[in-house]
Formats: sequence, structure tokens, C-alpha cells
Amino acid sequence: MSKVGTPKGTRDFSPAEMVKRNYIFSTIRASFEKFGFMPLETPAMENLSVLTGKYGEEGDRLLFKILNSGDYLDKTPENLLNEKNSRALTKHISEKGLKYDLTVPFARFVATNHGTLSFPFKRYQIQPVWRADRPQKGRYREFFQCDADIVGKESLLCEVDLIQLYDDVFKNLKLDGISIVINNRKILTGIAETLGAKDKMVDMTMAIDKLDKIGKDKVLDELRNKSFTEDQLSKLSFIFTLSGSNVEKLNAMKEYLKDSETGLFGITELETIFKHTDKLGVEVLDFDVTLARGLDYYTGAIFEIKVLDGSMGSLGGGGRYDNLTEIFGVKNLSGVGISFGADRIYDVMTDRNLFPDNLQKFLDVLFINFDDDCASEALSHIKNLRHADIKAELFPESDKMKKQMKYANDKGARFVAMLGEDERQKGLITVKNMQTGEQKSVSPSELIAIVKA
Repeated sequence: MSKVGTPKGTRDFSPAEMVKRNYIFSTIRASFEKFGFMPLETPAMENLSVLTGKYGEEGDRLLFKILNSGDYLDKTPENLLNEKNSRALTKHISEKGLKYDLTVPFARFVATNHGTLSFPFKRYQIQPVWRADRPQKGRYREFFQCDADIVGKESLLCEVDLIQLYDDVFKNLKLDGISIVINNRKILTGIAETLGAKDKMVDMTMAIDKLDKIGKDKVLDELRNKSFTEDQLSKLSFIFTLSGSNVEKLNAMKEYLKDSETGLFGITELETIFKHTDKLGVEVLDFDVTLARGLDYYTGAIFEIKVLDGSMGSLGGGGRYDNLTEIFGVKNLSGVGISFGADRIYDVMTDRNLFPDNLQKFLDVLFINFDDDCASEALSHIKNLRHADIKAELFPESDKMKKQMKYANDKGARFVAMLGEDERQKGLITVKNMQTGEQKSVSPSELIAIVKA
């Protein structure tokens, strides 16, 4: 028999796990809406023309392509089949792909609908995305992103709003030991200009983006292979040793970038952001000049959420993008957005036992089924309980009491209700508190009051 299981990098979630995930989603959604963001959904798949070229070369390799329906090889040139050139072949056999993130499909939506939108347009999305990555701890091929974006305004107050949003969500989840790391792509451009390597900006940022994974020495080795000189690498090494308070690090970078107008402008933008967040009491925002975020579409401030103990990779990220909708034919529409990695947040909260205990209470009241007469009357009581927003159900068969009580325990029922012949004659219900074991007979209205207390 063939092994039955989920594809690598994907997971099933049991009811006990889903209530925890829904707790995360509802907490994030509540903060999104509190900050004035509106919900949006886009399709699971997009045309490859929308997706390719937006995430850099490595991102393009991680796109899941969908084979065209029907005989997808029928019109494929014979020479491409013989050459076994997968990149050239893809254009003929696949027109669509699963979305890699929520930002590019959102930009496509804005470009398509910009004439009917009111700006600034603040939207949130909570949907799965797919990446053909190598599965490992905290890295999945299918995972949920929870995104919030503000499009249509260049004001840095948008960045300040999103930083507060990050802070609000993690406080509400009681997730401590988190740092909101910030940098600016203009600063990275300034570094490339200072090195005399502006034409190698992409190579530089792609290498620096791997710093946490491969370390400084291998980053420098990778840049050597990209024809960076030893003098350039010596100058670049300064950024790996930068330390101190945010103000001290920004001042040090001011001196380092003194000959780069673009780099200094990036410093000024961060200083403006810090001025507001310091006043607002955001204590977890940290400037890290080595933060690169390899996605090609970022143009200004960039963010990443790091777990300080290193037990998990990034819990989220984002940044400013000025030209993303221009790719789809709409110019001068700047945007900035952030994303929460719900799956990694789930893993960290599980490891730290941070979920509320009452999440496993799937049921308020279970009615024991003694016989048909009992079941018939219990259904009426259950209807009234449900009208009172109480989760109630009847065990469907008159099985042994032990089996029914086990079911109540498995569903986390807070109370068990019993309607024996004596109770039915007196118009009462015997209710047992499953936590204390206390048992007493009450009227139907008293049962509602007890459960709601």
C-alpha cells in the first residue's frame, strides 16, 4: 500500500490546532480593523506574467507553476522538448502559478481597480501562499500570510501606523522577546554607491539578505564571486560591526554615507519614523543596516520581525514600494505594507505555551441521551440555549453513560445536562459542572443563567 500523507512542506490541522490558529487570525484581524484596514481576497492562482520578475531570480525559482489544462504538450515546439530547457519550456506549458505572496496580487488588484478606489486605500488580507522552498523548521511550502497595506500616499506616517500595528498585535498575543527590525533600501543603495558598486546593488542585497543564514564570511565569499574587490569588501565590513542605540547607529551611518545623497535621504526617513515611534512609546523598533529583504520591489523603509532568542526565523516583514503598480500600467501610486507569518507565530506560541486555556472548550452543554423521549425534549432545550448564544448539542444515540461522558470530556464541555423521567415530570434539568463535579437540578431559565455566568 502506498504511503498516505500530506505533500512535503504542508500540514493538516486538527480541531484543537485550528482553534489556536483561529485565535491568532482573529487577534490579527481585530487589530487590522481597529487601525482602519478593510478586507480583501484575491485568487489562489495568478497569471505567471503577473508573478514573474517581481521577487528576484531566487523568488522566480520558488514559484509553483500550474500546468495548462488538456494536452499541454500538444503545441510545444519539438526542439524545446529535446533541449530539456525547463525555463523556456515553462512558457509553453504553464500560464498560471500559485501566488508567492499577497503583495503582488494586491498591486495587480489596485492597478485594475484604481479608478474606483478611495486613497489612501488600506486593505488587509488573510490567505494562504505557496513557495517551492526546501521544507525545514518554520519553513513551509504552504502557509498563511496576514497582510496590511496602505496605498496611494507617500507620507512616512503610513510606516509609523504599520509599526504601531505590529506592536499592537504582538502585545495582544502576549508574544514577548520580539524585535521590529527596520532599515531603508535607500541606505542600501547608498552603501553600494559608497563602495563604487551601484551597478551591483542587487548582488549586494541578495548576499547581505543571507547574513543570518550563512554568516558574514560566506556573505563576503559570495560577493567575491560576484567580482567585488577586496577594497570594497573591506569598506562593506563596517556595516557588520555597527552597534549601539538607534541614534548612535544612524549617526555612524550618516558619516559612512556622507557622499551619498540617496543614502542620507534614507537616514533622514528613518530619523523621522523614529521621532514618531519614540514619542508613541514603541520600544521594540531596532535599526539594523544589514536588513536587506531580497524582494526587488522595495524602495524605502523595510521591516522584519525577529525572535530575539533565535528559536525561529522571521515572523513577518514588509516595506515601502513606490513602483509596483507601475509594472501593471498605473504610475505614481506609492504603497507600504507589512505581513505576519501566521504559521511561524503559531509555532512560537505553541513552544511557549501562550494560548489561552479556554480555547479547547468546544462545547458549553452536552445533553445526555437516555432514550427517544429524553432526546425529543432535549432538542427543544438545546434550541433555546443556542438562541442564547450557548454552544449546545445532544449526543445522537443512547449509548452507555461512560461513552457519552468521555465524549463530553473530549469536546471540553463545561456542563453536562440530564433529562431523566423524574426531571421531565418536574420540568427540571439536572446539570453537572464538569470542572467542579457539582451537580444540581435547575429550571431551563436557570440553566441559561448558570452557563452564561
